[in-house]
Amino acid sequence: MADINEQEIRVFVDAVSNFFSMMTREKAGIKAAFLANGEMLPPAFDFTGLINVSGDYHGCIYFSAPRQMLSRFLLSIREPHLHDANLLDTAGEIANTIAGNARKYFGEKMEISVPVTMAGSTEQLEPLIRPRPFVIMISWNKFDAAVIVDIKTTGNGKG
Repeated sequence: MADINEQEIRVFVDAVSNFFSMMTREKAGIKAAFLANGEMLPPAFDFTGLINVSGDYHGCIYFSAPRQMLSRFLLSIREPHLHDANLLDTAGEIANTIAGNARKYFGEKMEISVPVTMAGSTEQLEPLIRPRPFVIMISWNKFDAAVIVDIKTTGNGKG
């Protein structure tokens, strides 16, 4: 399996920034982007959306955010229902949008699943595909969240 490159990781960074700008008119800042390792594992917050990737790419894309950030996000788009089910759906939809925007770059040979959502912080997400997944830490409206890109190409994609 081939690795994805820096330009391809930039696709995910841009997808996050564009999503928050478009939905809330407030751009998300990129706090850090790094390869996870034994000392810096991918963080997991209160709600996580996961998109499985298949086709010419294999792995997962996660979006994980704290309750307060997702609540503020929903209020900013005039959604008053802040119950856990709605926060969970929001994490899944954000992950889906980020993966969908990335798919525009990678092409239709990158197949993405419907979102799988998880509630409750597990402190960290275990890497599934890459020993060191890419972690993009974002800040929006004074809250931190993470996008984790744990994918590889099968050798047939752009990567």
